[in-house]
Amino acid sequence: MMNRFEGPGGREARIRYLDGDFQVISPGAFVRCAVTGENIALEELKYWSVERQEAYVDAGVSLERELAAHPEWRKRR
Repeated sequence: MMNRFEGPGGREARIRYLDGDFQVISPGAFVRCAVTGENIALEELKYWSVERQEAYVDAGVSLERELAAHPEWRKRR
């Protein structure tokens, strides 16, 4: 049984992450989460960092990465 990342279109895409959108540089079916390494189908890609040019599998992982990059934010209330 093939999964959705196998076959001719099953390669990793190269993406330029923009504010509120992204641009496909090299075609592919997915990108990898910068934290977990999980594959994210392009049609499911919702979370990324423009600053670091990284994709994230979900909001929790995105927040985790932001807090790691900006530890001073943990002190805010």
